[in-house]
Amino acid sequence: MRKLLTLSELKRRIKSARGSGKRVVFTNGCFDLIHPGHVRYLRAAKRLGDVLVVALNSDDSIRRLKGRGRPLVSARDRCEVVAALEMVDYVAVFSDDTPYQLIKALQPDILVKGGDWQPDQIVGADLVHARGGTVRSLPFARGYSTTALMKKVQRRMPGA
Repeated sequence: MRKLLTLSELKRRIKSARGSGKRVVFTNGCFDLIHPGHVRYLRAAKRLGDVLVVALNSDDSIRRLKGRGRPLVSARDRCEVVAALEMVDYVAVFSDDTPYQLIKALQPDILVKGGDWQPDQIVGADLVHARGGTVRSLPFARGYSTTALMKKVQRRMPGA
């Protein structure tokens, strides 16, 4: 099954899933360097519903948000890695700084972000709540982050 979908394909799949009584979970992020924290987070997100949609920031979006030197991994490659995870049902890429328009288009039942976000501050929470959906902030797996991995690599590289 192909997981990386266009918006129109994704809307069709979500409509079909909902028609079968399935709950759609949506999350988003950069997912620049996949680490165990990401895997644990995505597994927890999947347990909240039936269909997990992961939206990835485009390369340009990440550069605007994280600065020069990011992303480390291209959107195409990040999509391939995230799509390979068994708990992920669908992958999309968005170019805006936030996934608000994508959330508006998809109307997920459950919106999830990592523990550094309060539920009322999660982009798109207003849209999900307006439909009677749920917004959750899931705890982080301590000790894992892309920034920490980057620092660790830099410390180990001579002359870095």
